[in-house]
Amino acid sequence: MSLIEKLTPEQEALIPVYREKWRAIALSTERIDREKAANVVKAAYVAIGFEEPEIVFCDSPYAACNWMLKQLSSQFIDNYLNNEPNRLESLFSPHIFKELSIKLYQQLGKQVRKQFINCFYGSVNSLLNYEIHKSLIEKFCTQLNEQIEDKSWLIEVQLNNSFRLVNHGNCMDVDDFCISVLNIDHHQQEWERFQSFIQECGWLFAYDDICIVCDRPLHLRFDNENRLHAEGEPAIEFTDGYSLYSYHGVTLPEKYGKIHPQQWQSQWLLTEHNAELRRVLIQGIGYARICQELQAIELDNWQEYTLLKIDADVDEEAIYLLKMTCPSTGFIHALRVPPNINSAREAISWVNWGVDPEEFGVQT
Repeated sequence: MSLIEKLTPEQEALIPVYREKWRAIALSTERIDREKAANVVKAAYVAIGFEEPEIVFCDSPYAACNWMLKQLSSQFIDNYLNNEPNRLESLFSPHIFKELSIKLYQQLGKQVRKQFINCFYGSVNSLLNYEIHKSLIEKFCTQLNEQIEDKSWLIEVQLNNSFRLVNHGNCMDVDDFCISVLNIDHHQQEWERFQSFIQECGWLFAYDDICIVCDRPLHLRFDNENRLHAEGEPAIEFTDGYSLYSYHGVTLPEKYGKIHPQQWQSQWLLTEHNAELRRVLIQGIGYARICQELQAIELDNWQEYTLLKIDADVDEEAIYLLKMTCPSTGFIHALRVPPNINSAREAISWVNWGVDPEEFGVQT
């Protein structure tokens, strides 16, 4: 068997096509077709030697966890929550991926494998799953501790082992490329079945005789760097109202996320103890507005420049800012400078990479 040591230009040109194809599938916001989803789930169970399961449809992973809470009984805990969940994850998926991975390793040269790592893996936004997972654990742990006597870890186990579509987008694109473009040997029927499974379903909680199928999000919003992001509205939103807020990839509590950054208040910085959230608030509000609203202390002036200080209550240490006022428009811009700066002129030099301001013919 000869190794594929190099891709042709035509093959390389198809890499972004397959990458985008599976990213679009993994991040789809179309409603699932329940009949199609039920059929592919049943076929997946049969393929791994199980009977067709009872299928429960939920509008979101949050609704799925609520459904499990309503079923809580000693029998339900023993039959499901205490046992290894998600047979599709533990049997069906690894069987296909392991087989394909072995064949890929055998048929691809080192340089091509390295190229795949650089071009394919990580192309699907894994933060989506992480934030939903973290939110669900936070929402349900207290409730579960009250209901099943300090067994909140049970729901966390279910979440950790659930079948999350985005997890497989990072594998499907490279596998599809290798099968469709490079003609890597594979089991055609299993591959077609698994493609349908990924395309038709959302987040799953799969057990021996029950499979909970969650619908896809109603909205997913990202910034231009593909980080979860929205301003004044959820970055992830399901039809049942379960939502998460995010600002350039940082998860926000609802009290901040539902308000547009233009309406964020500088005073929030004085009571927010989370350093990362303070950083996001500072970024969203902007130093110029923070200076005005928190009455920054003037330390020094030089021409249209002012060195300011805001006490450490706002951030982990005192904030030193160089305020610059445009002489023609009056527009105020503020830039953070190191705390060891002692004068406005020294701050200007630091901003200008150590060059004294008088050496510039034109000051900006």
